Parts: sequence; structure tokens; C-alpha cells
Amino acid sequence: METTEKRQRGRPRAFNGPSEAASVQSLDRALRILAIVAEGSGLSLSEIAAQSGLAASTAYRMLTTLQNHGMVEFESTDQLWSIGVETYRMGAAFLRRRKLVDRARIVMQELMEKTGETANLGVAEDDCVVFVSQVETHQAIRAFFRPGTRSSFHASGIGKAVLAHLEPERVGAILRKAGLERFTENTLSDISALAHDLVRIKLRGWSVDDEERHPGMRCVAAAIFNEFGEPIGGVSVSGPTVRVTQERLAEIGPLVREAATEITRMIGGLSNPSSQGSTDASGSLFDITAARSP
Repeated sequence: METTEKRQRGRPRAFNGPSEAASVQSLDRALRILAIVAEGSGLSLSEIAAQSGLAASTAYRMLTTLQNHGMVEFESTDQLWSIGVETYRMGAAFLRRRKLVDRARIVMQELMEKTGETANLGVAEDDCVVFVSQVETHQAIRAFFRPGTRSSFHASGIGKAVLAHLEPERVGAILRKAGLERFTENTLSDISALAHDLVRIKLRGWSVDDEERHPGMRCVAAAIFNEFGEPIGGVSVSGPTVRVTQERLAEIGPLVREAATEITRMIGGLSNPSSQGSTDASGSLFDITAARSP
């Protein structure tokens, strides 16, 4: 009796595997240019060509095609290219998938009012945290993260809050891929120091970025969980160290943890129960250290 292999949905019938999965060169180039424009605050054609490694004529053709679809915009006065409104619509479509931003907004507003500092929302990607929303404080000096800003797991409050609730093997894989870059004198670029910090974070339910990414700035964060109890991101409060003092951490930490718990509930998530057991948390320290080793 003949058997036919069921075609996976989302692939053409002629698709036979990885050998036919090579990227389309023109699409790959266009997406590379789009990413470069998105990172800049208005770039000239020569700057885009240089960063992409393409000839100016090729880069221009890509840009005009993207412009036709609303993905980039050209400012004729300054002769600069910037990101287009259509990319915002597409990004908003991704965020609507979980409605995380919309549902977290009111909680972040309350958190900002209670602490007097800027509240941030970040989601976890494969090798970093991406900030997707922010409610700014009214203070003259304040933290600011543009939506789409990326931060290393080991050097951000939300990143460390996520790591603390992942399996040691997963933590090890992330650290091997992303590394432990040292940004300031306080960055936990030593795996043992980071592992000890993750234990403390898991036990109390909130993390502290103590000038580990930006000098003079301190951040307190807690993880947000999905319906499987897996950390998918986090909420944080950040501000200058002169206001977010060491003495205030005991006050701010529980408020941030409560905000994360509320957001988790609002998206139908399940708070991670593993943070309640000191034995499991301390036992994972050496597993994480071992998992980091090549």
C-alpha cells in the first residue's frame, strides 16, 4: 500500500527540505537595509550603502521599493531615509497577538505613579530583551528606552528576571550564544557571580540592574509568565541612582513583583511556582555554571 508524506502547512508542494530553503538574495538585502534604517535616526544613501555593504545604486533600488510599500520614507529636505509607518503597523500586529502591551499599560501607569519612576515593558527574544513599551515619569531626569531597544539578558533587570526562571540548560545556551559582555564596572560578566544573583532573584521574585548596563542608572524588574508558567518578558522600574537608592529597593521590589503578577494574570498566564522553593533555587546554581561551560 502506497503512503504519501503529509505536506506541512505553510510550505509549497515542491518544497523538499533545507536545500531549497536558501534565502532569496534580493529579499535578504532588502530586509538588511530595512533593519539598518530602523536602527538609525535618518540616514543618507551613502551611510546605508556603507553599512549594508551594497553598491549605492543597489541600495537605492531596494530603498525605493521599500518606499513604495510604506516601509521607509525619504525626507527630501535633508536627503535622509527613515523608517516608514507601515513597519509600525506590522509591529503592532505582532504585539496584538498577545495584547501584552495594551493590557500592561494600566498596570505600568500605576507602577510609575507608586514609585515615581519610569516603568518599562520588555519581551524576551532568543538572545536579548526587546523593550516594547514605556510609561515615563514626570521627573526632569529619567530613564528612556525607545521601543525596539535591545538589551543583553545578563545586563538588564528584565533579562536577569527571565533568566532566573529558565531551566539551567536554557540559561547556558543563551549565555554561550550571547556572551557576557562587560558594559560597566558593575556588569556581572563572571558566570559564578551571575549564577549567584539569579538564585537571589528567583527566591525573592525580583531583580536589580545595579548600574550594570548604564552608569548612574538602577533598575528593578520582575518576570511575566505565559499560560505554561514560562517567562516571556518582564516589567521594570528604572531611574537614576540618586532616586532609586539601595534603601528604596526593598520598597520598589515588591511593587514591581506585584505588577508583574497582575500582568501575568491579565494575559492568562500562570505565575511560576518554582520561585517559592529555596532548595530548588539554590540547587540550580551549580547546574547553571556547568551549563555555561563549552
